[in-house]
This record gives sequence, structure tokens and C-alpha cells, in this order.
Amino acid sequence: MKFKHPVMKIHSHYNNSITINVIPGHFATNHSHITHYIDMTTLKTRQSMARAAAKSIAGEYVATTVIDTIVCMDGTEVIGSYLAEELNNCGIMSMNQHKAIYVVTPEFNSTGQMIFRDNLQPMIKGKHILFLLASATTGRTIERSLECISYYGGIVAGISAMFSANEVIAGQTIHTLFKISDIPEYMTYPHNQCPFCQAGQKIEAIVNSYGYSRL
Repeated sequence: MKFKHPVMKIHSHYNNSITINVIPGHFATNHSHITHYIDMTTLKTRQSMARAAAKSIAGEYVATTVIDTIVCMDGTEVIGSYLAEELNNCGIMSMNQHKAIYVVTPEFNSTGQMIFRDNLQPMIKGKHILFLLASATTGRTIERSLECISYYGGIVAGISAMFSANEVIAGQTIHTLFKISDIPEYMTYPHNQCPFCQAGQKIEAIVNSYGYSRL
């Protein structure tokens, strides 16, 4: 089964070698219905592109921000590792005793609540956190994640996403490689206000930052 519409390749304004695939259609996320599925598989897994993405992201923080820990969401660990390396090479300030940056991934319990186990909590408490994720649509994931980081005593120093539908979420500027202007027809709707559903158009796939499942 193929999607109804052809795949579009979008290049980042930061670096022409950084690309994502965008597919128009009718898709459902945990929080909303969206008009485009953004496939970041290659960006998150291809070594050369992940490194290029990390270098572009690092430029937002070099010489201006203290970063002790990078919290990676949505399978961005490869990018996060290269980002830590890039920031260290650029002389980013770190309060860690060994002057290196931690790269960690949170866990989610059975109710969907984000948690950090005891062995990871020292890398969060009192640390300056760079929050890294693949995409943000409604902003709910970021809001819940910031509450969690605050609960464990972390200090949010910055938020970076590969793509975000909003420039500011929860009072924080979201630094992105791809902006809403790169996909001008992108729209997100609450489940009960989706015009596609109201027109009787079936959902093509359930999607999240890890991938998609066709229906």
C-alpha cells in the first residue's frame, strides 16, 4: 500500500545536505490530526546527516549557553551524541567536573509519564539541560517534558527540534532545522475538529516521531 500523495523532499535552510521527507495526507497523532507526515528516519539514522544536523544545532548555543546534559527524545540519540561532541569541540561551557556533556534518554511508565531512574537523576538534578526532540506539533509533549525535568531539578537551557509547528512553546523558544514556513500548508487540528474527518476522509496512518502505521 502506498500513500495517496507523492513524497516531497525538503532541504534545511541551515544546510542543504540536511533533508526530510514530507507526505501530504490525513494522519493522526496522539494529540491531533495533521495534514502532513514528516519522515525523519534518514535524518536520525544516517551518520553523515546526523552529524550535519548536530553541527547546525550547535551553532545556536556556542559561546552563549551552559549545557551539562542533552536529553534526547524521539530516537534522536545519534544526533544528540554528535551534538555533545560538537559542543565540546567548540568549547561550550559545562559545569560537570569532567567537562564533558551527558547524553541521556528518559523512560516512560505504563501511564505515559516521563521518568528518570535513580542512576540517571544525578545527570539531571542541578544540570543545565538541552532538550532535543524530533518534532513538536501541539506542544503538549514539550510542556509535559519540561515539567518532568523541573521535577527532577533540571534547569532547561534550550530546546531544539528538527521541526516545530510553533516557534515558542511554554515560554521557551524552539530552535529548529525545519520551520513551519518550509511546509506552508502544514496544519494540525484537534481530533474533534478535523475537517478531513468531518468530510468523511479516512485516516491514512497513525504517526508519531518514531514512524507510522498504515490503516
